[in-house]
Amino acid sequence: MQESKLKNYLLLHLIVFIWGFTAILGALISLDAIPLVWYRMSLAVVFILFYFLFKKKSFKVDAKGVFKFLVTGVIIALHWIFFFKAIKVSNVSVALVTMSTGAFFVSLIEPIFFKRRIKTLEIVLGLIVILGLYIIFNFESQYKLGIIYALISSFLSALFSVFNGLFIKRYEADTISLYQLLFGVLFITIYLLINNGFSTSFFEVQKSDWLYLIILSSICTAYAFIASVKVMKYLSPYTVMLTINLEPIYAIILAIFIFGDKEKMNPAFYLGAFIVLFVVLLNGVIKNRTVIRNKIKEKTVRKK
Repeated sequence: MQESKLKNYLLLHLIVFIWGFTAILGALISLDAIPLVWYRMSLAVVFILFYFLFKKKSFKVDAKGVFKFLVTGVIIALHWIFFFKAIKVSNVSVALVTMSTGAFFVSLIEPIFFKRRIKTLEIVLGLIVILGLYIIFNFESQYKLGIIYALISSFLSALFSVFNGLFIKRYEADTISLYQLLFGVLFITIYLLINNGFSTSFFEVQKSDWLYLIILSSICTAYAFIASVKVMKYLSPYTVMLTINLEPIYAIILAIFIFGDKEKMNPAFYLGAFIVLFVVLLNGVIKNRTVIRNKIKEKTVRKK
């Protein structure tokens, strides 16, 4: 049992490392954000379709589910477009630190859909995150557009995460992913058709870009998704949350090694980044302690 936990814990770290590598690939691929996301989602759909066929899984979904996945598929497509735009106009470090604000956005959105009160602590922590971003924004003014794009991407990420939190109660995770990716591709395809985006140059992809796109769509999207679902069956939410919060750190370290001076920032950036990442980590620790405490209380009440 202990060996199984260790194996899955190491696998989780690999998954988080892979997610962090997504940003690196986004910087390495020469395509603009929209074609990059179109290729990523299209290829990921193909890989997950093969997975469904291999596992002989059913594609059947009710009409309400189709509509839900249509809406969230569009949100996910926009989230990735703004994410890669942020990387293209700034760098990996700025984009990922700003993306860490997702926890703050979730704390504002979640109460609306789960019908609970907004907690004062979440607002306080959110304000501290804004302080960290202000420090970055103020001292790295050349990256303002990248920060704005990353904030939009972070909000959209929080939005579809909350929706998926509702969907997972009724639908299987791989089914949700397949249809959301499919509808995301269709959304971008319609946009490109309207704007005559499917030119000859759109399909002229460099060999190195093809390699990066295949890695991005197969390992970083299809595999990481399926593996993460498996891992969550064996590890506690607390362990998963703490490990996932290492993603920006892994990616920033990788980016410094790969891109060198382009990723080296002034000391104020690292101060702001530390504030943002520390608050995100603290928020996760507090939330999971509350969950554990509530579970203990429930067990105690049952025994009585």
